[in-house]
Amino acid sequence: MRRREFITLLGGTAGAWVAGPFPARAQQAAKPTIAFVSAQWPAGSARIVAAFHKGLNETGTVEGQNVAVEYHLLEGQLDRLPSLMADLVRRGVAVIATPFTAGALAAKAATTAIPIVFGVLEDPVKLGLVASLARPGGNATGINYFLAEVMAKRLALLHELVPRAVRIAVLVNPANVPTAEATLRDIPEAARAIGSQIQILNASTSREIDAAFATFARERPDALFVASDTFFTSRRVQLATLATRYVVPMTSAVREITDAGGLMSYGTDLSDMFRQVGVYAGQILKGTKPADLPVLQSSKFELVINLQTARTLGIEVPNAFLLAADEVIE
Repeated sequence: MRRREFITLLGGTAGAWVAGPFPARAQQAAKPTIAFVSAQWPAGSARIVAAFHKGLNETGTVEGQNVAVEYHLLEGQLDRLPSLMADLVRRGVAVIATPFTAGALAAKAATTAIPIVFGVLEDPVKLGLVASLARPGGNATGINYFLAEVMAKRLALLHELVPRAVRIAVLVNPANVPTAEATLRDIPEAARAIGSQIQILNASTSREIDAAFATFARERPDALFVASDTFFTSRRVQLATLATRYVVPMTSAVREITDAGGLMSYGTDLSDMFRQVGVYAGQILKGTKPADLPVLQSSKFELVINLQTARTLGIEVPNAFLLAADEVIE
């Protein structure tokens, strides 16, 4: 039997994680149900789930009072998406909230009737999720949080912080096809713009991460650029430990990896993105059609610097860089 993960929210913030069956159908019938489908691992989801709840609450939608929420945290097992989406459609959930590209595509393939609220890195028009940003025109809408632009900016910030970094290793998860393809398409141009050379390393398992880092001993890249991927976020301690062992400056898209010991991160403020997904899910439950909700584009980004890691690597962080950071980890 497939294991399903749940979150119990205590006092409005993410609390205990409980594995178990879905609520009884009688309970589901009493309230509309939002299916929250994420590629995340339970241990790393408290912040984003709290943000999602904040967005829901802004529309007067409160879990347990006027809505039920099912949490499907896939732990990177994207092959589960087709059967999961088919099950959600069969049971007729009210809204599918799926803030990642693979989930959005699977939901769109499964239904043209149930409202979908997505969060995607790539252009949702090119992905076929909506007809246009201003007028989605179907059953899906959500947030576009810019992959190419943010990736180029993050690479430029790494170059500014570590000017000697000419040879940059790029770690990609090939199992996450949409994001991997977009990274491989856009990162070479971003590297050329700053005069850097890149080497692509693939990893879809913990063992493959170890193997990727083992190449550092032979080839000695100047820095590591970790592609945006929830699998890498789940392995943040492993990544930080290996980056320290091999004395390599590491940049990522999410603050969790920097908290664990990475040098820096720059990317979309994910808390704000998940809040927006919650707002749209709540508005749809209130009667607004997805076709009438324009696709939003992220406007909040965060730069986080780990000063302790910088000292360990012998990197002097310019004062202007510290002032520009949203957070400096001492």
